[in-house]
Amino acid sequence: MGRTKVGRVGMRIPAIFGIASAAILAGACADGGEGASEAEEVSFLQARADSLELPTEWVAPPGNAIDHHTSGFAKILCSAVFITGLDPADGAENVGYFTSPYEERAQVVDTVVDYENQSVSLTLPSGVTRTAKKYASQGCVTLPIGEDSVYFTPSVVTVDLPPAETTPWPMGDVLSDEPMPADVDMAKVAEAVRVALDPEGMTEAFVVVHRGRIIGEGYGEGIDLHTPLESWSMGKSLTGSLMGVLVQQGVYELWQPAPVPEWQTDGDPRQEIRIGDIMRMSSGIRIRAPQDPDYDPSLGYPDHLYLYTGSVDSYEWAATRPQEWPPNTVGRYRNSDPVLTNYLIRLGVEGRGEDYHAFPRRNLFDKIGIRDAVMETDPYGNFLTQGYEFLAARDWARLGMLYLQDGVWNGERILPEGWVQYAGTLAPAWVADGRNVYGGSFFWVNGEGSFPIPESAFYMAGAGGQNTIVIPTHGMVVVRLGKYKGARAGGRSLDRALELLMEAVPPVE
Repeated sequence: MGRTKVGRVGMRIPAIFGIASAAILAGACADGGEGASEAEEVSFLQARADSLELPTEWVAPPGNAIDHHTSGFAKILCSAVFITGLDPADGAENVGYFTSPYEERAQVVDTVVDYENQSVSLTLPSGVTRTAKKYASQGCVTLPIGEDSVYFTPSVVTVDLPPAETTPWPMGDVLSDEPMPADVDMAKVAEAVRVALDPEGMTEAFVVVHRGRIIGEGYGEGIDLHTPLESWSMGKSLTGSLMGVLVQQGVYELWQPAPVPEWQTDGDPRQEIRIGDIMRMSSGIRIRAPQDPDYDPSLGYPDHLYLYTGSVDSYEWAATRPQEWPPNTVGRYRNSDPVLTNYLIRLGVEGRGEDYHAFPRRNLFDKIGIRDAVMETDPYGNFLTQGYEFLAARDWARLGMLYLQDGVWNGERILPEGWVQYAGTLAPAWVADGRNVYGGSFFWVNGEGSFPIPESAFYMAGAGGQNTIVIPTHGMVVVRLGKYKGARAGGRSLDRALELLMEAVPPVE
């Protein structure tokens, strides 16, 4: 099949960040005072940040915002079509508003989906065309304006696992035919699956694992257990897990100063930033993000998005930003931190002479049965798994199980002792901000009851309502993936499904 024209997006809806809880954007006053208005909460957050701020300046990323938005749109549409397998019109209408706001998509005057070359080209009234193309195992990459290729050699990384269809879960697809647990109300589990798959929420996959066994599962139309789906910032937790692998292998220590080369000049205050601070979203690095309480879009395009859409060396951009606060003092949800972690991963892997692009598969995915993961890069081959990754629901369930099992799989310790505790423990800088919602290894913590499950639960979360939830008290992992447009309704359905699961599954002894 050759080239297909796709019409413009029509209907207009608000952009949805969809990351689990409004607490992310607002927070709570230091004394935990209930009933404080959002304005008061934001005022507290900003006053505290201002009192700790260092004398550095923010420099806006170069380029035009609409060119960047369209870079995001091209990548999103390329991935939707050539990784998930969606119809182009479906992808343009329903997925990935985060780096490509819905209302900005209408400015595209020409859309070309080239099936032969696996690329998407979008042209703006200015004549600027943004093109994203699928490259081997590295997924879809948006090219710099005026360029026709990437700056690295793409590669195919093969799965080194036995056939899924003949291998028992969790290393393969074959589920046990033994009777379901007698203490689990399977009728309520089935109801939870039905509720989660409410069509209004556009949920594409829902998986429930209890004590290592899938007890509930369902998929949307055209989706199956091997379909890689938009996952967004759940990839941050994947990034944290890959760093955990390197810590277990002795390449790094969690609390060592982060050896970012750009920070090694004598007297550079960034040398005080520890790896563990970065993965608590507490590095203090100065960028701007739409989630910042003082975010002002009129000041310029935010780095938080530029690290996806700039078609630059994203690792270099993050590493050359100045420090806004001392490390481990202020918590802010910013893509600089997972990008810096990915930078360290690349340095560590290549520093020991290993294939960087094969590292996740050989050192994590093949070990726990993940077959359908696609980790996308910038044009320099840098993984952008702060949100550019696609995994099937069962693969996310496997990663959640690794955390439920204290980082051990088939008797092999993959994550260090104490790593899971680090992931599920509230980050001190976020607690100081009055927001008991963020942990380590880029995991969220249910410390303010964002979900109707125990506060000890912790989870991976991505824009558009993507979640992998680890509930240790019930020996359970719950995965929900869906189209971005359905995030609000999907979130309501997920809450109701979790309530049913809490009734259906007893606590572990």
